[in-house]
Amino acid sequence: MEAVQTPSRSLIHARGLVKRFGSFTAVDGIDFDVEPGEAFGFLGPNGAGKTSTMRMIGCVSPVSGGSLRVLGMDPAVDGARIRARLGVVPQADTLDLEISVEDNLFIYGRFFGLSRARARQRARELLEFVQLTDRARDDVEPLSGGMKRRLVIARGLVNEPDLLLLDEPTTGLDPQARHLVWDRLYRLKQRGVSQVLTTHYMDEAEQLCDRLVVMDKGRIVAAGSPRELIDRYSTREVLELRFPADARISLDGLPDGLAERVEVLPDRVLLYTADGEAAIAGVHQRGLVPVSSLIRRSTLEDVFLRLTGRSLVD
Repeated sequence: MEAVQTPSRSLIHARGLVKRFGSFTAVDGIDFDVEPGEAFGFLGPNGAGKTSTMRMIGCVSPVSGGSLRVLGMDPAVDGARIRARLGVVPQADTLDLEISVEDNLFIYGRFFGLSRARARQRARELLEFVQLTDRARDDVEPLSGGMKRRLVIARGLVNEPDLLLLDEPTTGLDPQARHLVWDRLYRLKQRGVSQVLTTHYMDEAEQLCDRLVVMDKGRIVAAGSPRELIDRYSTREVLELRFPADARISLDGLPDGLAERVEVLPDRVLLYTADGEAAIAGVHQRGLVPVSSLIRRSTLEDVFLRLTGRSLVD
């Protein structure tokens, strides 16, 4: 049996954690640990309970049931002490648009009790880290979405936190901006900054997370590293086939010897297989002629959709 982590070692230790809003249970008895120096992710569709869990960790929403320890302390008793050691990057940017980029960091540092000199020094260090030094005196309003996001991350680091909480850190950013944010977060992990993030971007979870849990309807349905989850719930490769829209295709018996699993979607057929080349050869041998075929490696998205379904969640 796998050893249970003790609260004294884990930065976050949760057992049977519950969050209720009236008669609605948003988080339904989950267990997890976050270890020092790791990047830990909560992955799930809208309404899965990710943000509710993060708000309990951040000591801004009380626990409804179960136990939670953050940095070895009880959020119900030591909320202020915990918050002083956390860095928080909320889903919304929440920057002060009426002051300069640098002053957003300087004033935030003063909130944490830094001296004026140290707050100014820390602001300049962080602007250099997130590549915004040349915008230090600029107003916040005209910054691009990616620049604002990097500034929010810098603000979350002002107090040199023991743990950084990031709620959907790159939502709404273009690919270039997302990759720059990923680079900054990766560098933080190299420096030993522990991170907990929520995301619905599968590639983001694969890039950033050492370990993650997949949540659905308030519960954890899978846990492990991205590679472990792919190995456990998917296959080495996926063959994507597209057929003419008016074609009448019989897929009876198609998985036999070709794939572990077949998924028929409105626009394509997915064959989950260990060998995509062998699978496409077998498809042709059975007299099926797709318009196009694509062999790709399995991803965390395949795992996510298998565990949580393809139905849109509002």
